[in-house]
Amino acid sequence: MSLRDKEDQSDKCGEPRSGEFGELIKYTVGGFAGGLVLGVVLDYLGFQTSAIGQWLVRTLSGEGESIFEGIYAFRCRLRHSAVSMAEAYGWGKLLGMFVPWIIDWVSRLLGVDVYGVQGFYIPYFYAMSDQIGASISGLVFLRKAEKSWGKAARSYIRHPVMLASLAVILLVPVGLLLARMAGFSPTTQVYTAIETIAANLCWVPPLVGWLRERRR
Repeated sequence: MSLRDKEDQSDKCGEPRSGEFGELIKYTVGGFAGGLVLGVVLDYLGFQTSAIGQWLVRTLSGEGESIFEGIYAFRCRLRHSAVSMAEAYGWGKLLGMFVPWIIDWVSRLLGVDVYGVQGFYIPYFYAMSDQIGASISGLVFLRKAEKSWGKAARSYIRHPVMLASLAVILLVPVGLLLARMAGFSPTTQVYTAIETIAANLCWVPPLVGWLRERRR
């Protein structure tokens, strides 16, 4: 079997093509930068507690990479590439990014104190709903590759990217709750960006994937 045949077989089995996860990490950094810059501008203009401003800042800080990753996944489809884990990951993040918008605005309408302890879950969903979507998409991808849910589950718990994804999903809400209980409150747009960026550990699973690529 030639080297090219081996590479094609690797793609069909769902392993990431070289550099894919590294590209996803770049998208995350871009989202962080965009959220911080927008926060500084909005604070300067006097919109420190604007609900629309917080929505925009949290979207960029927590989900900016999802937009870029969705574009990346779409580009893969246009190229008719074999579906890889990184592409499935990108589609999941794009589809999961809309959930926190609903949660945020419904919470405000219900009178939840979005600046207090009880509102800790709002930045969590901005930071992690796309990650939840990515984890679900990754599991579905493994199910298609393995042809059964049992084998997919076993592959899931052996896959370092999926394990890293599950870890950040479970740990981030604990950190956000503790920070709010300690007195932190996103009373400016910059604070909103910082809180969301700190919660947005979505860069960890792609970093694990990138390190795995480097070792191969």
